[in-house]
Amino acid sequence: MSEAEARSESVGTVMVAGAANLAIALAKLVAGLISGSAAMLSEAAHSVADTTTEVLLYLALRRGARPADVRHPFGYGKESYVWAFLAALFTFVAGAGFAITHGVTTILVHQHSGHYFVSYVVLAVSFLIETVSLGRAVRQIRREARRWRTTARRFLRLTPDTTVKAVFLEDTAALIGILLAGIGVALSQLTGDELYDGLASIAIGLLLLVLAIVLAKANISLLVGRSIPERLRHEVEQELAALPTVDRIDTLLTMQLGPEDILVAAKVDFHDDVTGADIETAADEAERRLTERYPEIAYVFLDPTPSRPGTRARHTRHTQEDPSA
Repeated sequence: MSEAEARSESVGTVMVAGAANLAIALAKLVAGLISGSAAMLSEAAHSVADTTTEVLLYLALRRGARPADVRHPFGYGKESYVWAFLAALFTFVAGAGFAITHGVTTILVHQHSGHYFVSYVVLAVSFLIETVSLGRAVRQIRREARRWRTTARRFLRLTPDTTVKAVFLEDTAALIGILLAGIGVALSQLTGDELYDGLASIAIGLLLLVLAIVLAKANISLLVGRSIPERLRHEVEQELAALPTVDRIDTLLTMQLGPEDILVAAKVDFHDDVTGADIETAADEAERRLTERYPEIAYVFLDPTPSRPGTRARHTRHTQEDPSA
């Protein structure tokens, strides 16, 4: 799968999720207003937050895909993480904040109108629609995991494409939220006590809070300048070390410039007898090998480093290690 195909699939996943969330939000809102259920209204807020998030994620994909220019020579890939971070922030403020405060209010003062049937119907239909959206995200994750020769779980944890990660987590949280709302409404109906409806609303808010924190942390890490996964970094190092004129790799630094762009920079100790022409040839060969094996690598910079006692310890950084890989 090419970069363009992967980006197109992410756009499709986001659009499917956005359309599903918009339809579900309207249905939940109507059901919440008719029934007066705090859990249903919280679920409506949940879906509204998810819909807004999908719009921001769509902007992330479009804005981040712009080509490099004079003012931004490494492209706009990191801008996608700005929009994705704003999406997580909106989930935190709008979704979690409304659900928790409305749940507390319900426990203290609210009286349920008693129209339970419409809530059950909307929750059941919403569950089916969210399952379809989640299924698309899961299929994309599995294809991408096979492309990177890793497990789906590891890909989801380390992927720099936070849009597909956000859709997967949001759809999963939506299904859990629907179940919580259903339990809260059912217990309120059986007991006649609105405590359970309010508690369900608070639980949905806490679920959204956890989701927002997870997504925000992932995007902040990428904005700061996260390295590529450790296994991939070792493979890059092996490719560079395999060049015939290379003695050793003193330092290897990598960074995700965007969901589909990687920067590789290395301090390389060449053999003592190589010429300037040999170094230029080695640099071209390194770029060719790496970009053929990993099309996501957009930039390769090699810095020839003389081999002198103590030089590495005083003037260079040791090879990167990724504790999260």
